[in-house]
Amino acid sequence: MSEAHQRGCPEWRIMLHGFIDGELDSVHATQFEDHLATCENCRAEMERVAAVREIIDQDGVRWRPPEALRSQVLTMLSFEQTAAAANLPQPRQPVFWRRALDFVRQWSFVPSLAVLAASGFLFINAPSQTLILQDEIMASHVRSMMADHLTDVLTSDQHTVKPWFNGKIDFSPPVSDLSKDGFPLVGGRVDYIGGRAVAALVYRRHGHVINLFIWPTASGAQTTTEHDGYNMVQWSDGGLTFWAISDVASGDLAEFENLFRSAERL
Repeated sequence: MSEAHQRGCPEWRIMLHGFIDGELDSVHATQFEDHLATCENCRAEMERVAAVREIIDQDGVRWRPPEALRSQVLTMLSFEQTAAAANLPQPRQPVFWRRALDFVRQWSFVPSLAVLAASGFLFINAPSQTLILQDEIMASHVRSMMADHLTDVLTSDQHTVKPWFNGKIDFSPPVSDLSKDGFPLVGGRVDYIGGRAVAALVYRRHGHVINLFIWPTASGAQTTTEHDGYNMVQWSDGGLTFWAISDVASGDLAEFENLFRSAERL
């Protein structure tokens, strides 16, 4: 938008887009047409917006966001709802889609450009698959601590939990009771992460919940991270990937990983 246009006709700016969209009544449409006859800036703006819309309407120009982006938005909406219901703290940093919406609002005086700007913004700032996965794991962890959602099978008997998964998922997860080491098994459930059903084992550490998510995947590098206030550790073994998440201290979660991996080898 030109500097001259920014200085003049602010009172006509909203009406301009209503006129282009055919949303003005006959009285206001006539008023705007009379204004256009005398305002070079608004005529130029009309031509510019019309040109942009013509480009957008061409085949192959519309940008379809990746499915992972949709999944991320739905995951974070779910996380905010469950966190609010559980009175849990919200993430400290704004998630990318909130920044994207703020960005679009700043461009809202030109709706056509807002579409293009938002598309470019989301494409450039779309999070990596790892961050999307971490968000999904965090959201599942928070949801699990809502009433009646932590376990589908409630028992500390690993020989009951392991066969319970038969027929519910397409793999057999390892299950170990680590009570003697201070990490008692609470139970298990089937969860849904990354577009597939996964096993979730539930442990406790001094009253804190540890969720261990397990599913088949190719081996990957071990990851230890802090994600929006939750400690997370990931490792691979035997064609399975493991993601543990909790608000326990990072040292406790690292100890849990070592104990679980050692128990698997016995």
